[in-house]
Amino acid sequence: GPCTDCSCSSGKEPTKDPSHTKKKENGERVLVPKIFFGTRTHKQIAQITRELKRTVYSSVPMTILSSRDYTCIHPVVSNSAGNRNEMCVELLEGKQGKSCAYYHSVHKLSEHHALQAAHGLYQAWDIEDLVSLGRKLRACAYFGARELMVGADIVFCPYNYLLDPQIRESMDINLKGQVVILDEAHNIEDSARECVSYSVTESQLRAAREELDFMVNNNIRQKDHAPLRAVCCSLI
Repeated sequence: GPCTDCSCSSGKEPTKDPSHTKKKENGERVLVPKIFFGTRTHKQIAQITRELKRTVYSSVPMTILSSRDYTCIHPVVSNSAGNRNEMCVELLEGKQGKSCAYYHSVHKLSEHHALQAAHGLYQAWDIEDLVSLGRKLRACAYFGARELMVGADIVFCPYNYLLDPQIRESMDINLKGQVVILDEAHNIEDSARECVSYSVTESQLRAAREELDFMVNNNIRQKDHAPLRAVCCSLI
């Protein structure tokens, strides 16, 4: 007979509840906090999910947030030595007249996990499992992991996904009222510094100075550009 435990019986998409609420027996809705588990490296996430499989909580809905470097399965983007984030955005925006078929099939991943959960087959997984499933279903593992965050009770991710406000915003992570666990938290200081730091080469500084020279010499907002040129000169 038809499955009655999930959305496939009605042919409708599963409803997304961003507030992650569940009903009590009396019909009241109560906010259930998510657990955000931050680690220093992706390798540590694999170790933690492996241990999770051995516990009674292995069937708890979860997801792993990671970069496109680990989850992109597009043959051109994933094998490129360039900036995969920029290449992915260009495909999604269709700038070159091309699109990403894997992105448009991302619902297959979330539906697969919803079906497994409905039949009691849901088990903890790691990034490699998700990427392997994504290749099998020809669905994007990167955006699939983000889709699964809506119904997940546990979200695994590197530190910077929790510390960096720009990443939190881009990934739609709201930590208010949630549970945050930081593994090996003595590394937080270094991670926090990295979130607000960047590297600049000498050639980049010289190129910036030349552009600022042009601006100042042509009387283009001299008050703004002259101090910036002085900073470039001092750093060089």
